[in-house]
Amino acid sequence: MDQLTRAEHEGAALHVLEDGEPGAPTLLLIHGLGACTAWWDPVVPTLARSHHVIRVDLLGHGASTSPDTGYEISAQARRIGAVLDRLGVGRVAVAVGHSTGGNVATALAEERPELVAALALIDTGPNMAADTSDNALSRLLFRPFPGALLWRLFTSAIVRKSLSSAFTRPVKPPKALAEGARGMTHHALASTADASMEYLFDRPIPERLRRLGLPVLVIFGSADKRWSPSSADAYRNVPDARVEVLPGVGHTPMYEDPRRTCELLTEFAAAP
Repeated sequence: MDQLTRAEHEGAALHVLEDGEPGAPTLLLIHGLGACTAWWDPVVPTLARSHHVIRVDLLGHGASTSPDTGYEISAQARRIGAVLDRLGVGRVAVAVGHSTGGNVATALAEERPELVAALALIDTGPNMAADTSDNALSRLLFRPFPGALLWRLFTSAIVRKSLSSAFTRPVKPPKALAEGARGMTHHALASTADASMEYLFDRPIPERLRRLGLPVLVIFGSADKRWSPSSADAYRNVPDARVEVLPGVGHTPMYEDPRRTCELLTEFAAAP
């Protein structure tokens, strides 16, 4: 189907893509920080054979608008809930979030529990202690100054190189991934990063999941360079959580092992 929608909510417009048959069970795919709907391209054709697949560009990302406010994780979740309402989706079989997108998927279940039947988190850090991407450059980049200046100086080539930490297996990311990141405003990038940290500092993801009581699938790459792979163990104490660690895979299983990622998501969505 590959239908494109511009969904207006609270003065912002979100870019939405739909694939598959509308009557099939819905999979909601939420990308991470600095990403866009294109990060799901390797898995969508397979998932859409049996599911109604919805992808959303978070506020300030991809082709969505970039207002001054509204980047809090709970606000991002409420906005996606409004998109689902507009599309007539009463319940999502699985809300799937990659990295920061896992925070938003979790918040969606918190904000709108009637909308989410299950959660799948892909390389979503359980808490800030698991963050291995923190360095002097990233700390400077996310500050108003000199971060905004640095961001203006970043060329597409530099952005492409910075994306290399998202992959461990040999993957040649398409230009769309770098272009999506480079097209962001510094305000949107830094505000989303700050909001994600605040969300994790307020309450770790495993604690939030225990409160929700939903079926959970956690997929983690054993060679993730952005979140400590061992942090996946923090999810093993969550009731009704299944944890799958993919050998040799980095931060982005959708690109590094799309076949296994599709298998896990499809099996999980079909579980009673």
